[in-house]
Amino acid sequence: MLHELLLLDTPPEQRLDKIVEFASTEFEVPICLISLVDTNRQWFKARVGVDVCETSRDVSFCAHALGGDAVLVIPDALLDPRFHDNPMVTGEPHIRFYAGAPLIMRDGLAIGTLCLIDTRPRTIDAVGLAILSSLRDLVVLELKSPDGEALDG
Repeated sequence: MLHELLLLDTPPEQRLDKIVEFASTEFEVPICLISLVDTNRQWFKARVGVDVCETSRDVSFCAHALGGDAVLVIPDALLDPRFHDNPMVTGEPHIRFYAGAPLIMRDGLAIGTLCLIDTRPRTIDAVGLAILSSLRDLVVLELKSPDGEALDG
């Protein structure tokens, strides 16, 4: 489905860039991404705080968030057996906190996440989860199908 949407490797979009900029500021995190996950990689449609535009799926936190519709929260990646030895935890960008809200399209398929990343352990409260979920909904509304019809989840 992700390839059918023709979203991968497309130019930046100001509206999506503004969402990640706002989320980074609102949550006081150095990294915020709109990550689209395909079979081999995660590609960043919008990003704050990282220079790379993609990473391998095998080191992706976002790929783990696609299993459900709830926000995946990792308060301290060093203490999580799924991530403690991940090269993105043990090396740059030294991820400790992750919160990823799955981008769920109309057909129920999760194609990526809106995620918050910090280099220090932390938590996110119920209000923060609600704000992140609302921002995720805005991202989904901005992502368009090839015929221009909004795909809402």
